[in-house]
Amino acid sequence: MTTVKDVGQSVAEVAGKVGPSVVRIGRGSGRGAGVVVAAGAVLTNSHNLRGGEVTVTFADGRREVGSVAGVDVDGDLAVVHVDTKDAAPVAWSEGDLALGDSVLAVTVPADAGLRVTSGTVSAVGRAFRGPRGRLVPGGVEHTAPLARGSSGSPLLDAEGRLVGISTHRLGDGFYLAVPADAALRERVEALGRGESPRGRYLGIALHPSRVARRLRASVGLPEREGLLVSGVEPDGPAARAGVRGGDLVVAAGGTPLTGPDDLFEVLRSLGSDDPLTLRIVRGTEEVEVRVPVEATSGEGSA
Repeated sequence: MTTVKDVGQSVAEVAGKVGPSVVRIGRGSGRGAGVVVAAGAVLTNSHNLRGGEVTVTFADGRREVGSVAGVDVDGDLAVVHVDTKDAAPVAWSEGDLALGDSVLAVTVPADAGLRVTSGTVSAVGRAFRGPRGRLVPGGVEHTAPLARGSSGSPLLDAEGRLVGISTHRLGDGFYLAVPADAALRERVEALGRGESPRGRYLGIALHPSRVARRLRASVGLPEREGLLVSGVEPDGPAARAGVRGGDLVVAAGGTPLTGPDDLFEVLRSLGSDDPLTLRIVRGTEEVEVRVPVEATSGEGSA
């Protein structure tokens, strides 16, 4: 049975072992936190960044200006190249988190030195929204308290091994983290090499199905489930394929669409050179169009 003394000992050991590798991201009070994952590389949340350069403040007060190596906006992750000097990279856990596991959260708030708190895993497999509203699956919910400005800070096990990257607070004492599993490690290594994932771009803006149902009913059209095209970017892939404003997209790649997440999932599954087949209802007529989807690293519409 874990005692208060055991928890206190773990906190002290982790603080000494990992504390020098936890950083604050941004100037002044900072926008978030991060952790050294390799020599010269810090992992943080993408929403903590503003531009290609960032101020990194280490636990000992040292400040360095780093450059953004790679960004995964939809996954809310980024790797910053910075002089980490003798701050050792955090060790990665080899196992998966389970409900009830004990965890430690470490951060460097602007108004204090290193802060370490303890909690437990309260849920696994939680989906959450990234900075652009895309659904991020597989999140871990935990109860280790975090101060404001702690997003991007490491979530650790009792041995100080990385088990997650905290992203944001849910309220009522619960927090979400991206699990530090093998898949995340591969993504982080790719970001460190400057390999930012490229999104799939159609060049359309969409209304959700509830809006589509209401608008179709208002003009006497039969109810259909789908996403209503509210705008088409001139000369974009969808425009070139013949998609028009007012079209109702009912399926993509053979998958029925009930919400934007369905479309984003289809886009993620496409091969690099695969076109996307959209089934569209235009008034009462159904048509299919093939859109030559473009890759982009920008923040365009769907």
